[in-house]
Amino acid sequence: MARKMLQFTRLEKEMPAKRAAEDRKGDFQEIYGGFTEDGAGDQASRCEQCGIPFCQIHCPLQNNIPDWLMLTASGRLEEAYAVSSATNNMPEICGRICPQDRLCEGSCVLEQSRHGSVSIGGVEKHITDTAWENGWVKPVKPVTERSETVGIIGGGPGGMAAAEQLRGMGFQVTLYDRYDRIGGLLVYGIPGFKLEKDVVARRVKLLADAGVTLKTDFEVGRDATLAELRAKHDAVLIATGVYKARGLTVPGAGLPGVHRALDYLTASNKVDLGDTVPEYEDGTLNAKGKNVVVVGGGDTAMDCLRTAIRQGATSVKCLYRRNQANMPGSQREVANAMEEGVDFVWLSAPEAVLGDDKATAVRAVRMRLGVADATGRQVPQVIEGSEFTEPADLVIAALGFEPEDLPTLFGEPKLPITRWGTVQVDPVTKMSDMDGVFAAGDIVRGASLVVWAVRDGRDAAEGILRYLDAKASQSETSAQTAEPASKLAAELAQVS
Repeated sequence: MARKMLQFTRLEKEMPAKRAAEDRKGDFQEIYGGFTEDGAGDQASRCEQCGIPFCQIHCPLQNNIPDWLMLTASGRLEEAYAVSSATNNMPEICGRICPQDRLCEGSCVLEQSRHGSVSIGGVEKHITDTAWENGWVKPVKPVTERSETVGIIGGGPGGMAAAEQLRGMGFQVTLYDRYDRIGGLLVYGIPGFKLEKDVVARRVKLLADAGVTLKTDFEVGRDATLAELRAKHDAVLIATGVYKARGLTVPGAGLPGVHRALDYLTASNKVDLGDTVPEYEDGTLNAKGKNVVVVGGGDTAMDCLRTAIRQGATSVKCLYRRNQANMPGSQREVANAMEEGVDFVWLSAPEAVLGDDKATAVRAVRMRLGVADATGRQVPQVIEGSEFTEPADLVIAALGFEPEDLPTLFGEPKLPITRWGTVQVDPVTKMSDMDGVFAAGDIVRGASLVVWAVRDGRDAAEGILRYLDAKASQSETSAQTAEPASKLAAELAQVS
C-alpha cells in the first residue's frame, strides 16, 4: 500500500513491540520484536523528507535514510533493501544495536521539534529481515576475478565489511580470526538479548558463499607473523579491534571475584551458543545467587548488568561517577536495564574492593559534578566523608578498552602506532607506513561503535583497491617499457 509522507501530524512515533521485563529477563532472546509490514510503512511515512537530511548526515555510513523510508512507505521493500544495503554491509545488525538515539534518530528534525523521531532503526531492521525472508539477500559476485590476494586480520564488523567489499571488487580474500567463530564482538561481546547469534551467523555464511576464505583459531604472532602474511598477500588489512580492558586500579582489585567485562560477557555468550565454559560452570563467571556490582556507564556496562539479571543474581548495582544525563551509553539501554531490575547508584565511584581471600564488598564514595573540562563535560569531584559500602560477590570492571601491543603480538616492531597504541594510518588511504599494510576500525580510532567499524572497513577496502590498481598499472607500464627494450637488444645482437 502506497502512503503519503509527512504523516507525523497524524501518526505518533512507535517502536517495535518490546517484551515485558518479567518475561524477557529470564532468557537471552532479543527483547524487541519486529514491525509488521503495515507498522513499518506507517512509521516510515512519518518522515518529513527534509531538504537537509540530518539523519543521514549524522549516520557514520551516510545511509540514504529518507529514500529507503519513502520506499518502505510505498510498499517497495525490495528497492528499499537495495538502497539500504548499498551503503551498509549489515543493516539488520546496525538496526538492532546502533545507538540510534545518539545518531540518526537523535538528529531527526521531528525529534528536535518534539514530535518524536522516525523509528529509523526499527524500519531498517524490518527491511533487511524481510529481505532475508524473501531471498533478496545474495552473496556478492564480482564481475571480473582478480589474481591479487588480500589478508584481513580480525573477523569483527570492520573485517567482515572490508571482506565483502573486496570480494565484490574481485579480489581473493582470506579472513583470519583468533577465535573459533567469525564475528568478533558481534558474537562474543554483545549479548543475545540485543543481537541473537543466528543473525550474525547468516552474515558469516554469506561471506563464505561469496568466496571469502575464513580461517578461525588463527593467531597472528603464533601461527604466522605479520611479515609472513604480508609476503603471502598482495595487501593486508589489520581490523583486530581493541580488546585490552581498562582494569580497576583501587586496592583489592586483584581479589578473586573481580573480573573484566569482556571475560564475563564472552563466557556468557559462549554458554548461550552451547559451549561448555569451565569458569561459568564453577561459578567464577556466573552471577547466579550473587551480589553483583558493575563499575562503568557505557554500553558494555549495560550489557554486563542485564546479563547478570538473566543469570539470576541476587542484586545488580551499577556504580557510575556521573549522573544519568552524562552517561556515555545509550539511554534506551539504561531504561531497559532499569525495567529489568538494575539499581543505578549515580554519582559514585569505587575506592576499594573489600575482602580477605575473595571480594565481599565495594567501598565507594559519593561524587558531585564540578567545573566542565576542555571537552565540556563536568569533572566529577569526591564529596569528603561520603563513603559507603555495597555488598559484592562479583565485581565487574566495564571501564572501556585499549589496543593490545600489536607490534609485539604480531612480531613486527616496525608497525607504526600512536602514543595511544592504535595503528597509525593515512586518514584517506587507511595505509600505514608499511607498504601494503592497512588498518581500520577500533584499532585505528579507539573503542567505538559497530557502525563506525563498518564504515572504516568499507573505506579501507577502497584504499586497498586504489593501492592494488596502482601496483597493477605500474607492472603493466614496466612490462610495456621492457618489451621495446628487449626487441631493440635483439635487433642490435643480430646486426653485430
